[in-house]
Amino acid sequence: MPIHQPKRNPMKSLLSWLAALAFVCGQALVAAQPNIVIIFMDDLGYGDLGSFGSKTIRTPHLDRLAQEGRRFTSFLVASSVCTPSRAALLTGCYPKRVGLHKGVLFPSSTTGLNPAEHTIADHLRQQGYATAAFGKWHLGHHPEVLPTANGFDRYYGIPYSNDMNHPDNKGKPPDGTAGMDALWNDPESTLTKWRTPLLEDDKIVELPVDQRTITRRCTDRALSFIADNQKRPFFLYLPYSMPHIPLYVPDDVRDPDPQRAYINTIEHIDTELGRIFTLLRERKLADNTYVIFTSDNGPWLSFEHHGGSAGRLRAGKMSTFEGGFRVPCIMWAPGRIPAGTECHALASTIDLLPTIAAIIGTPLLPDRVIDGMDITALLKGTAESVRQEFLYYSRNGRIDGIRKGDWKLLETIKATRNPQEAAPNPDVMLYNLAADVAEKNNLAAERPEIVAQLRQRMHELDAALETGARPAWKKTGT
Repeated sequence: MPIHQPKRNPMKSLLSWLAALAFVCGQALVAAQPNIVIIFMDDLGYGDLGSFGSKTIRTPHLDRLAQEGRRFTSFLVASSVCTPSRAALLTGCYPKRVGLHKGVLFPSSTTGLNPAEHTIADHLRQQGYATAAFGKWHLGHHPEVLPTANGFDRYYGIPYSNDMNHPDNKGKPPDGTAGMDALWNDPESTLTKWRTPLLEDDKIVELPVDQRTITRRCTDRALSFIADNQKRPFFLYLPYSMPHIPLYVPDDVRDPDPQRAYINTIEHIDTELGRIFTLLRERKLADNTYVIFTSDNGPWLSFEHHGGSAGRLRAGKMSTFEGGFRVPCIMWAPGRIPAGTECHALASTIDLLPTIAAIIGTPLLPDRVIDGMDITALLKGTAESVRQEFLYYSRNGRIDGIRKGDWKLLETIKATRNPQEAAPNPDVMLYNLAADVAEKNNLAAERPEIVAQLRQRMHELDAALETGARPAWKKTGT
């Protein structure tokens, strides 16, 4: 007896076929989107990598990244301290625009990154990316402002600096170089002298965190995240909590000499990063991944051998000289970024959000003003940067200077000890960075017309920022 087949509806079959084709094409499009990895060091100096001139620290994995990618030699952060710098990277804005310009946050702080801001993680998650952050956050420790409230699917790390104690920042061990020597000589001090918490998503899972293994554990999480998401596009944000002091490394790699503490820490981080780069190559993800490596600000020079080097630059962390703002930067994307090249044009962390949006071909929110610019041409080496100006804010959020082209103006106001005294006049400094990157030759007296032009422009831009500023998140109630 013949089996009677139901009569087919040609139009319905066509629509089903088109829907299936659209699904397959959509999946292929998602899979084709490049992965993004941002590695954000804490207090790494301009001169702390072999590829940026270090003669004492061995960084073979990062040096290879530079050989296969592009070094950016005039790459600036938006603040010389942690919180404002991190806010700028994720939002594409000067910290003043997002209300996080007035110094760093502490365990007692009641503010944070407003979840209404549009972060790199928000943007990429909206495009179907898996997103994760493993490391130091420092944009507010309250659940309402942690990474999982700002675009990240997953978070594992410490909520603020590793020299801060839960819940009130009290009871910390002695500071200074001698204090850091004592801590390095006593690896168990990570558990006996500190109360820095470790969070998973929005919950404390370890108190105090064992800082000896935190770099390695964040790397382990990053490796698992990459392996779990190798079939879909992913965004990995890896803000290691070191080399911010206090310095700790695993016991199996520790050099007992405190004079080599910083060297030991950077070399350990380089080894851990090597594991990530190796996995990207072994899983054949390298050809579809952008890796951006940089630092949140310059080195903490006052800690001597527990701090890094700014190389040929002047000063370091907390300063508006180049040593505080100019940081090492390597961008790597085989086949997309020319290997073994250098870029000397002005660029900044605030440019990463619009650049990443351009790379993946998706527009940013039309109603959200940001300060970053698309610098994809710099990554490809096909054109000069669109960025010609940059503002320098003090660690407390005061406008301190501006760069325009090769010229840099600084007007640093010295604090007065007596509140009854009038604030002193600022120290006016003018440098031509093309000829004097070390900022040794003050040309302010010789070129007053340039000083006047830059001063006017600096205050124009700062006033516009203030007018368009958006509020940070603020905790209300108890």
